[in-house]
Amino acid sequence: MLSTLRGSSRAFSRACSARVTPRIQHQRAIHNTLRQPAVAAANVAVDSVSSYEPFFVNEPSAPSIKTAIPGPKSKAAITELDEVFDTRSLNMICDYENSIGNYVSDHDHNLLLDVYAQIASIPIGYNNPALAKVAASPEMLTALINRPALGNFPPASWTNTLRSGILAVAPKGLDQVFTGMSGSDANECAYKAAFMYHRRRERGEGAAFTEEEMTSAMNNEKPGSPDLAIMSFKKGFHGRLFGSLSTTRSKPIHKLDIPSFNWPQARFPQLKYPLEEFAAENAAEEAECLADVERILTTWHCPVSAAVIEPIQSEGGDFHASPKFFQGLREITKKHNVLLIVDEVQTGVGATGKFWAHDHWDLPSPPDIVTFSKKAQTAGYYFGNSLLRPNMPYRQFNTWMGDPARVLLFNTIIKEIGRLNLVEHTANTGAYLYSGLEQLAKKYPAEIQNLRGKGQGTFIAWDSPQRDAFLKNMKTVGVNIGGSGDSAVRLRPMLIFQQHHADILLESIEKIIKT
Repeated sequence: MLSTLRGSSRAFSRACSARVTPRIQHQRAIHNTLRQPAVAAANVAVDSVSSYEPFFVNEPSAPSIKTAIPGPKSKAAITELDEVFDTRSLNMICDYENSIGNYVSDHDHNLLLDVYAQIASIPIGYNNPALAKVAASPEMLTALINRPALGNFPPASWTNTLRSGILAVAPKGLDQVFTGMSGSDANECAYKAAFMYHRRRERGEGAAFTEEEMTSAMNNEKPGSPDLAIMSFKKGFHGRLFGSLSTTRSKPIHKLDIPSFNWPQARFPQLKYPLEEFAAENAAEEAECLADVERILTTWHCPVSAAVIEPIQSEGGDFHASPKFFQGLREITKKHNVLLIVDEVQTGVGATGKFWAHDHWDLPSPPDIVTFSKKAQTAGYYFGNSLLRPNMPYRQFNTWMGDPARVLLFNTIIKEIGRLNLVEHTANTGAYLYSGLEQLAKKYPAEIQNLRGKGQGTFIAWDSPQRDAFLKNMKTVGVNIGGSGDSAVRLRPMLIFQQHHADILLESIEKIIKT
């Protein structure tokens, strides 16, 4: 089946894509629109676009590798950059003018199929014409050159800007938003909201701060600076600022030498694969993890104000849990009056075949807070309970409180997702890709281990015994791919990733495994 589909997809791609230079492709892309399905409005459900009709009309049909990676121009650029900027985490030197759709160009004009997408942060393709259009709009110009301090001086259009986009896709039950600068910032501010809510509930509504509280807070002492905690999960990642770093548990390198809060970590399920063969064992594992959560919430040395969790632990190694586990977590947090913060920084905005990954869980009640960033191109957190808005101004505040320019981009991304039905499309493409990977895993069981992500769109991963070498070698066949944890290969393609891209990826994986 795969060989037939791959052949037909290539034939169609060649017919639809002229073999022109990436720079010409870029110039044409800016002046053309994406292919459009017949749809009256962005919020109207439509049939999926043909899997073999490119969303970008001038996207190349295949990767193009001209030099080693890095090539001579890239090596020279890295040497020059290293004089003024740390390059030790560098993946590649990119040429964004020559990148298009699902393909990223490096400085030597090697063109790679990008299934890493700036660490899951590019939603609708490089040099997307819709984003180029909003970037050139008068609204964007005003937002950029008159960047407002939103807490003090928001523009009159700010309410409509929020309601027409960012709040139009708010998770169920959450109708307010605090906008921020990054995923770490979103989580950090969410933790603050949880702590302030905790103390507000303890004091009683309307109670004033005491003189002792105000004085002791300035000395970082109780009662103004209370002992409270945020519970996270082993292998979780929530950012690199002080509060968020205290809840990050993915790798020591993130935390070494940095003072941290004495906050608890619960076990996150370590499931066995294939899931259908280990149903009893996995159910027992999840039950033990939930018991660990309840133990912590009832015995920790100070009150736990909130639990923060990723729907899929991304940086820590792409670990999954079942909807039943998350339903149990919601019940336990409710039982103990602990807020549930769902960190959707990496999983949100359609990548799992739902707009929000926690939509897969069918929760009895929604999370208290949902944080977001990455594919949204902006950041912040959603909430519904009005008591999560602090009782006084300036308690949850900074100069920018987000960036209207980035919110305008997110609003456009939302419209494109609706117009092209990209959430359903990603679910379908993910099912196709997962099926192909299952076949490869059966053929090469030593190289593709613990395949996971079935039913989770393109949010797919597996373990590789020689992961780092595999990632490097994939570049030689024109695929930029990423890893997580100690041994996981993680796929983070864009929402415009299609079946013919999946065929290229599958063939590339098999080629590298065989060599």
